[in-house]
Amino acid sequence: MKAMTTNRCYALILLFTRNNDTTIFNPPKKMKTLIRIMAVLILFSLVINAEAQIKVDLKKKIEQQVNRRLNQKTDQAIDKVLDTAEDSIAAGLKKDGTAGAAAAGQGTSDAQGNIDQKAGEQSGAQPQTSLQSYSKYDFIPGEKVIFYDDFSQDAVGDFPALWNTNGSAEVVTTNLYPGNWMKFVMDECVWTDGLLKLPENYTIEYDIIPIGGLEGEGMSGWHMRLMQAKNVNAWDGGSAPGQGGFQFQVEYFGRPGYSTWLYGDACAAAKLSGFVEGEDKKQKMNQKYHIAIWVQKTRVRLYQDQNKIIDLPRAFPTGCVKPDRIRFEYGAAMISNVRIAVGAPDMRNKLMTEGKLITYGIYFDVNKDVVKPESYGTLKEIAAILNEVPDVKVKIVGHTDADGADAANLDLSKRRAASVKNELVKSFGVNGDRLVTDGAGEGQPVAPNDTPANKALNRRVEFIKL
Repeated sequence: MKAMTTNRCYALILLFTRNNDTTIFNPPKKMKTLIRIMAVLILFSLVINAEAQIKVDLKKKIEQQVNRRLNQKTDQAIDKVLDTAEDSIAAGLKKDGTAGAAAAGQGTSDAQGNIDQKAGEQSGAQPQTSLQSYSKYDFIPGEKVIFYDDFSQDAVGDFPALWNTNGSAEVVTTNLYPGNWMKFVMDECVWTDGLLKLPENYTIEYDIIPIGGLEGEGMSGWHMRLMQAKNVNAWDGGSAPGQGGFQFQVEYFGRPGYSTWLYGDACAAAKLSGFVEGEDKKQKMNQKYHIAIWVQKTRVRLYQDQNKIIDLPRAFPTGCVKPDRIRFEYGAAMISNVRIAVGAPDMRNKLMTEGKLITYGIYFDVNKDVVKPESYGTLKEIAAILNEVPDVKVKIVGHTDADGADAANLDLSKRRAASVKNELVKSFGVNGDRLVTDGAGEGQPVAPNDTPANKALNRRVEFIKL
């Protein structure tokens, strides 16, 4: 095309510049020279413009071709990903028909009980643990919440309001687990600021993520003490602080251990210490663990996720120590959802005699309706009661706190109640015809929605005898 256009222009130049009397135009000689020069300039300009247009057209064609080929490659890649996802979903549905129900558990409101949160430097959270893996989990949380802190009332970057320290800590968020966490990296301590009024029987729960940074990039380990302070303002330094207590520690390589320290001639001889062996019990850096402690008079049981790893019948000999404080120290970790509750629930009497059982031991992730596996002990106890009285019908009602939109909370509470029914039927063999479900959202609070502890009281599941 370029050659054709150029040749035509040269032909026109020859036509207009030929010194021939037969042309239609025969001016004087000087005028002819001027005309020839102007014609040459005009025609060369046309040639240059034509060549420029050709270059533009060629560039557009190249760009269009490149874009078309890139789009084809992108479409092929997307199709490949979608094909793989569809195959995985199909395989999952074939293996377990409940996959769709689990995937439907997305909401817009609060968490009940425990809230999953962040980790740190690794990418990707732990896989979802099934309820069935907790088949030996007999922990049942206390009924009345006396302390709860998920650090939601604290600003990120601040030291949390309900705690004290002789070192440092701050509230943070992470990319793996939602919500706020208290992070510490130190050789000092952080403790509950006020003294806890603990009876003989109570439970303590918290989520913890071991991290590094105290002595390098690797995991630093951490310590937790359940102790009796000297007084409310005591710093209680030393390797055996206060007036005695129980310590649970995780070493830098992940192995859990325990010890007690007791004062007085009659008590000192009863002190205990040991380690929890087994690779499956070792903690790993940047993974979340749920720790549950069950104190019944002198006995201390401690659970790490689904495993009961410590059971000490006489950890607190009578008259030797009366714990009133929790303290975390010496290492690096992130902590959240600290829950202390008292009073073992008399589920049978409340449901069968009083006609209503309120439970705080059925847990959900934030904004979801999937029952968390640490709910196993509570669900197992309720199922045993229901299976012993097969003629009784029960309504299951979900409740939320006031965070979030009213309509979203109502929908979430209904879906959570339905999930509880599904687990009772599927995992514990309760006749589903006896169970109906409903949700009240945030509409029936039992406490003001002004503090984390009060919000935790409003997040509950009720069983009502019909």
